[in-house]
Amino acid sequence: MRIEMLVFDGLDEMDLLGPFEVWSHAARRTELEVALVGLDGPVEVTGLNGLQFRAPEGLGTPDALLVPGGGWLDRAEKGAWAEARRGVTTARIAELAPRLRFVSSVCTGSMLLAEAGLVKGRAATTNRDAWAELEAFGADVKQNRVVDDGDLVTAGGITAGIDLALHIVEREFSAEIADGIAATIEYTRDRDLHLVAAGN
Repeated sequence: MRIEMLVFDGLDEMDLLGPFEVWSHAARRTELEVALVGLDGPVEVTGLNGLQFRAPEGLGTPDALLVPGGGWLDRAEKGAWAEARRGVTTARIAELAPRLRFVSSVCTGSMLLAEAGLVKGRAATTNRDAWAELEAFGADVKQNRVVDDGDLVTAGGITAGIDLALHIVEREFSAEIADGIAATIEYTRDRDLHLVAAGN
């Protein structure tokens, strides 16, 4: 399974790097492949807090996609809000989503999924300061750290991305592998999960 992690200027670094750390460990233990990708090809990115890094590939045809947030709540000139206003990113997400095993987001990355038309009538979460906005898009907002609605998996604010990534590893591979990764990175899992399939 290949997960592509979409990057753009102004993203919150932790939204991206928490899941990237988890999935990089999973890639050494499973058939998972993880890649940082720019929308239109390789790209140099500067995050919300100034971290500079390079995504070596462009968005392709992955099995799954992760979208980070950042810059939404303060309507920053770069970040999720700016990407939504530009419209190109959300259009590509909307086009790609039906072919994916799942689309996931961390923090206000879910607002990009909302702008792409993916959350209406679906259980989802985001940064607590954006719950009302997400609800306005028709989402069934849950106040859990991670919300799994099958092919839509969303996480709350910033560090919740680690829990989302570990949940995906458990869901797609095994609890043993997920718990092993958590132990390796010395992280205590927060299992505050709303799982739609289980009717929680």
